[in-house]
Amino acid sequence: MDNRAHRFRCDFSVGDAIGNMILWLILIVVTLGLAAFVFPYYLPKAIILKTTVIGHDGSEVGRLKCDLTLGSMIGNAFIWIILTIITLGLAYFVYIYRVLRVVLMETKIEYNIPVR
Repeated sequence: MDNRAHRFRCDFSVGDAIGNMILWLILIVVTLGLAAFVFPYYLPKAIILKTTVIGHDGSEVGRLKCDLTLGSMIGNAFIWIILTIITLGLAYFVYIYRVLRVVLMETKIEYNIPVR
């Protein structure tokens, strides 16, 4: 494998963003706001799943894949809902950063060719 730097190309379109926004607005209303604690996981995950890794020569090297499951999202969100209630909303600011960390820890590159 070449040690030169790769770059990312994201194909997340405006149409994808509008579709996700409508879906999440409906879910937040139906769940009386509880879906707002799961939404921060899906936003970066949706973008990551539409991202490819591009080699220095412009060829597609692989794709990003996030293995975060709904169960782990709900488990993490439940803990932070409790903390947010206890801290009168202040824990939510820390929660946003933790969400990004969890999503990135569950993300990997799936290469198009086997890595030796």
